[in-house]
Amino acid sequence: MSDITAPGAVTALSATWRRVSVVTRRRVPPAMRRQAMFAFLCVVWGTTWLGMKVGIAVVPPGLFAGMRWTCAGLALFAWRVSQGHRPFLPRRLILRMVLVSLLLISFSQVIQLYGLRNITAGLAAVISSALTPIALLGFSAALGQERFTWRQAAAIALGVVGIVVLFGPKAFTGELRLAEVAGAGGVVVATLLYSFGSVQIRPMMRTVAPADMAWMTNLIGGGLLLVGALLFEPGAWVAMRLDWGMPAWIAWLYLLIPGSLLSTVMYFLLVRDWGASRVGTYAFVSPVIAVVVGAMFFGEHVELADVVGMGLMLAAAGIVLRRT
Repeated sequence: MSDITAPGAVTALSATWRRVSVVTRRRVPPAMRRQAMFAFLCVVWGTTWLGMKVGIAVVPPGLFAGMRWTCAGLALFAWRVSQGHRPFLPRRLILRMVLVSLLLISFSQVIQLYGLRNITAGLAAVISSALTPIALLGFSAALGQERFTWRQAAAIALGVVGIVVLFGPKAFTGELRLAEVAGAGGVVVATLLYSFGSVQIRPMMRTVAPADMAWMTNLIGGGLLLVGALLFEPGAWVAMRLDWGMPAWIAWLYLLIPGSLLSTVMYFLLVRDWGASRVGTYAFVSPVIAVVVGAMFFGEHVELADVVGMGLMLAAAGIVLRRT
């Protein structure tokens, strides 16, 4: 049996991958590729809440996220170099890149995960899903990147109603504790930071390729978060023994590979081509995916109100995604 790690084999595999990529780009229309990427984001990001909840039950949130995003950045950087791309960032964009990385990764991730410790994944999904499209549209319109339309406003309102119908009765049952209020506030702040950072990256991609934007933000934001966790987060050095247990490691790998490596590049590509507010409608589709997965694999009961809520959210996404 030949050694697949030999230099000749690696070269052949790389050449084959490039040929497949070229054929795919030629045969699949751009619009269909973007729709496929959007569907992938909806599926993956509709299931990451469970992975985060499983991981932070064992590992300090800052360390858990910092290791994930740092490894994602390093892997994407290695992939870009292997494809013959030379890393380049104009000096005028360095400070802005650091700021965007802090918004997208460092601050938003640690605030979100600490908030998630005190609330259910369902309530976190309600807050994030309802707020993301509104924040993306608001920031995009405020910065002059997109024009606000009543069609967008109607779609967002419809989606929010769907989220309330779907998750509201389940997420807000019981007595609301102060810790839950703080947790919900953390998810709100994290969503606003991520949305603002997403809008800020669009003009930068006139100069920086989306794949380079992905590894730079992941590596910078994840690296700063990892250093901060090791310096200040209780239990971080103990967790560096990496004896997390199988469920936490499976959750971390899922968040790393489809949740970070693949999804980040696709997200930046779609933000460049569609605009932040249109891509943000994934927040109306992802909760539907979460409900379907729960019903199929975990035996969760789906009621009529769930079906109505999911229908409203999908209709809202369809209104925004449909070309005017």
